[in-house]
Amino acid sequence: MIKFKNLFFILILSLLVILSACDSSVEETAKVCPQCHMPLPKSNIHTSFIKGNSATEYFDDIGCMVLWMKKNHIDLNSVDIKAFSNDTKKYIDAKKAFFKFNEKTPMNYGFSAYEHSQENSINFNEVYMKMLRGEHMANPKIRKQILGY
Repeated sequence: MIKFKNLFFILILSLLVILSACDSSVEETAKVCPQCHMPLPKSNIHTSFIKGNSATEYFDDIGCMVLWMKKNHIDLNSVDIKAFSNDTKKYIDAKKAFFKFNEKTPMNYGFSAYEHSQENSINFNEVYMKMLRGEHMANPKIRKQILGY
């Protein structure tokens, strides 16, 4: 009698495990930034992506994209780079975008893309160089210099 109860218990437990594993309501895994491994925001704000010959990589912050490109020896001219625009709310060519420098971004680098010209904006080449030199808002010395505290 005890063996029958144990067998019945194991059978029920196995059935529950199988049924829970087949749950179709489980969401698909969110995209993750390959540089910082943070999930990309659903709103797309501050996100960017690189489209090369073999794959497309998505980033939660334009700064992450620059660092990842440097780490992986990606040439700027060999890829298509898009950034999500704060003013038009669509992906635009990052090389033609205007970037504000002191905005809150997911990784606190501070660079936000705009399709239309903004006061005191910089271009993508300046963003690229500032990131490589560590001149971004995540650097406490730069943040203090820009914000005055």
